[in-house]
Amino acid sequence: MGDARLIYDVRQSTIYHYASPVVYAKHALRLTPIDREGQRVHAAALDIAPVPVERREGHDFFGNRMTWIALDRPHETLTVRVAARVAVEAKDRVEPAATAAWEAVCDAAVACTDLGPQAPAHYLFPSRQVSLDPDIRDYAAVSFPPSQPVLAGAIDLMKRIKKDFVYEPGATTTDTPPSMAFKLRRGVCQDFAHVMIAGLRGLGLAAAYVSGYVRTVQSADEVKLEGGDAMHAWVAAWCGEDTGWHGLDPTNGIRAGEDHVVLAVGRDYADVAPIDGVIFAAGGQKLEVSVSVIPVR
Repeated sequence: MGDARLIYDVRQSTIYHYASPVVYAKHALRLTPIDREGQRVHAAALDIAPVPVERREGHDFFGNRMTWIALDRPHETLTVRVAARVAVEAKDRVEPAATAAWEAVCDAAVACTDLGPQAPAHYLFPSRQVSLDPDIRDYAAVSFPPSQPVLAGAIDLMKRIKKDFVYEPGATTTDTPPSMAFKLRRGVCQDFAHVMIAGLRGLGLAAAYVSGYVRTVQSADEVKLEGGDAMHAWVAAWCGEDTGWHGLDPTNGIRAGEDHVVLAVGRDYADVAPIDGVIFAAGGQKLEVSVSVIPVR
């Protein structure tokens, strides 16, 4: 890794408060960052309370780090804390106008015979939380006139979503489909990523969902990025065999770069949910999440 990099201390606290004691629970956690292209994890720790009776580490199909746990003692709260130091390299930016025409990239994605985790084939079709909505497809098509360079079109779509949609926590839930968020023209980073993915896939372009973090604002003269106080989500668009994947953040209208720390990648939120599983309990639950991503000075 070269000298052009930023090092971050990442801290996340996730606390579930249950209305009644949970007798037994099993969870799958996707909360530990891993080394990726342009990103190196110097250290990472995942602390869980109460202490699980079973704990197993591994990876899913997409290469994301997984922790599977089981809890067999009654508990009224579940606390998961993540601490990591991650170095993010400042990448050379590809010139959008120099990328291939989007129609050629569509053809290349369909013709690709690779079935590995980063192959475009996995990200072309409807997935659990992203259907192919014709209205979203038509909205996206405005950014892709004939022979438009694929990255230029994707950036234009990203900026239009930033301009046309309102960031409003509480307007949607984690289960809100992109078609509803598109009609509302409001939501949070998950919604904007899902809408952009639906639009790109509707045109035949491969698009992945990326979860992670963005830099926390540190001084009055720094630009505050939306989603900086919680987990964040953005899009990775496949721009052809030579150009590969490029991160685009429709919530902030910027290309993902040294301000972004990748946690997990999948087809949509369902593939990268930070915590899921089953609990044996009655009543509801309340969730508290806090995040800080602090540059190491």
